[in-house]
Amino acid sequence: MEDSGTILLQISCLKDMLDQVNEEIEANIQITREIESEIVRCTEFEAALSIRESQLTKSLYISHFEIDGFLSVAADSRNSLKRLEEELGCLRSKRDETLKRIENKREEFTKMCLEFQRDIENGDNSELVTLLSEKELLKNEIHLLEKKNNALSNSMSAFAEEILEDLYTSNAGSTMKAASLIS
Repeated sequence: MEDSGTILLQISCLKDMLDQVNEEIEANIQITREIESEIVRCTEFEAALSIRESQLTKSLYISHFEIDGFLSVAADSRNSLKRLEEELGCLRSKRDETLKRIENKREEFTKMCLEFQRDIENGDNSELVTLLSEKELLKNEIHLLEKKNNALSNSMSAFAEEILEDLYTSNAGSTMKAASLIS
């Protein structure tokens, strides 16, 4: 029996060892489940990070596109500004030239007026007096010609009326003679 007691003892020891191995296996299985659960969580987190990375990459490309557009618009605006500044400079120089010409003409006119006044005051206005008297003579001549023209027109009208009366009377007399001859 001793052998069976030893065998039972060995079986009991083996059973304890087997129970201990089973506990270790269960502990390892539990650790494996926890690791798998952690792997699933990490995979989900990695997928979420991938989605976030994709969104950020898309935002980055959109931002680059917008920045390129803004840079293009800024360059065009700078070029347009340069052209406008050049045109403005040209317009300003033209305005300055025009103002200078106007000022020069004004000064010239003022100078001529002053010379004219001096000539009148100094008695060197014989040419002006001559021109004014010629003007007056021409006005008088025009007036006389208009009177003569009116008189001629009136006499022509009177003459035309006389001719028409003579024609009328001669036609009336011829008509009476022709009527008496026919009767």
